[in-house]
Amino acid sequence: MTNIEFNIKYINYLKNGTSGIDITHNKIIKYLDKEFTKEIKINPSFMFSQIKIKLGTTRIYTNSNKNRDWEEVIDCVYLNL
Repeated sequence: MTNIEFNIKYINYLKNGTSGIDITHNKIIKYLDKEFTKEIKINPSFMFSQIKIKLGTTRIYTNSNKNRDWEEVIDCVYLNL
């Protein structure tokens, strides 16, 4: 799945006027796809606005309390930090 396909898949959860996921790394997209699917099941009001790499670390902006957990997994596992 590409970042564009990800944004289309989750268009109903993407805050209007925001960019969505800007990361193109396939493993990160696959991981977040799995995590967002789980999150939506427990948090039907889930919304996200931006997912990006800034200054070498992941930044995820959602209304979930799991943002920091997701950022840490991506930074440690997928970005090898």
